[in-house]
Amino acid sequence: MTTALIVATVIAGVAVGILIGWLAGSRGAAAARHVTESLRMQLDGVTAERDGARASYDVAARELATLQADARNFDQRMKDLAESRDALIAQFRAVGDQLLEKAHKDFLEKAGERLTKADEQSEQKLKALLQPVETTLKRYEEGLQRVEKDRVDSYAGLREQVELVRAGQGQVRDETRNLVNALRSSPKARGRWGEQSLRNVLTQAGLVEGVDFNMEVSVTTDEGRLRPDVIVNLPSNRKLVIDAKCSLNSFLEACEEVDDDKRLACFRAHVASMRTHVQQLGSKAYWAQFGDAADYVVMYIPGEHFLTAALDQDPTLWEWAFERKVLLATPTNLVAIARTVATVWKQEKLAAEAGKIAELGRELHSRLATMAEHVASVGTNLSRANNAYNKMVGSLESQVMTQARRFEDFGAGSAKDIAELPMVEANPRPLTKMSPSANDDPHSIAAE
Repeated sequence: MTTALIVATVIAGVAVGILIGWLAGSRGAAAARHVTESLRMQLDGVTAERDGARASYDVAARELATLQADARNFDQRMKDLAESRDALIAQFRAVGDQLLEKAHKDFLEKAGERLTKADEQSEQKLKALLQPVETTLKRYEEGLQRVEKDRVDSYAGLREQVELVRAGQGQVRDETRNLVNALRSSPKARGRWGEQSLRNVLTQAGLVEGVDFNMEVSVTTDEGRLRPDVIVNLPSNRKLVIDAKCSLNSFLEACEEVDDDKRLACFRAHVASMRTHVQQLGSKAYWAQFGDAADYVVMYIPGEHFLTAALDQDPTLWEWAFERKVLLATPTNLVAIARTVATVWKQEKLAAEAGKIAELGRELHSRLATMAEHVASVGTNLSRANNAYNKMVGSLESQVMTQARRFEDFGAGSAKDIAELPMVEANPRPLTKMSPSANDDPHSIAAE
């Protein structure tokens, strides 16, 4: 700014000089002076402005120098701050590294100590936990040793028992062979075997011989003497006739045959034998010989396989026999029939006992009614006695006690005071529960 002002002043001075010279040469000295004076005044103004501008320039220069110094100081301070920051960062980093290293070291030491303690505690806890297991294992090992010893002893005993069973099987086989031979050769033996099997089934079902059933009951008819194997007693004096029949020869021969045709012929002969037994039982008409007997007779076959083999050859055998009032029964079927009979007898006994209980209930009710009458009579008498007592107390108070107290007024009384005689206000409670109307009234029951 100052340089531009100086240049302007110089240019103005040159212009003024040129103008003055021109005026002096052309118009004369007066005019030149006038112009010169005017120009001088202008020059003075310009000079004053220049001086002001120079002063402003100096002030600005000083301010610039101050600002430049401040800028240099600021840069130096920024540099110092940067150096201080770097130094602090380095110091903090060094301190942080030291603290981190120390903390890491302390952590490792404490962690090591805790892990050591934890290992020791875990080892102790593990030992404590494993101690019962170790004890159990020892007991288990001891038990295994005992079991092994017992097993060896038991195995020796088992071998002995197996030998005994083997010998017993041999005896059973021999006895079975003897039994088969006896059943084949002796019809009486077959009959006794069937009767014994029938008796066993009935007793196992809960029936009692001599009470619920009778063996070999004889009856005389126009055609001769009949003797069924069993008569089962039913409620209401009814009877159930059971007769055991054994058809063994053909069945046993069929079981021993190897040839299929011969085996089939033996089974057919077995069916024919069973049909013969059915016809014989049906013709005897046992249900007509015993009063109130069931209108059929039970033909007991002492083996499931006997009837199964016959039904395999003749599926209509069962219906054919039932048409002739003969019911074919094996041990399984007869057990069901016998248990049904036992259940019916139990129901009959329960019904009889229920009748007895009802009779006892009626008798007890009659006795309770009589007792209630006596209690009501006692209550009536108590009420009468209560009324008589109250009347006597009233009469005593009004007529006797008043005169007796006058002795006290005259000083002729004794040391004892005459007690007050209270009235009895309570009345005996009536027996409302015993009346039929009270028993039928729910409100009287609720009031109790």
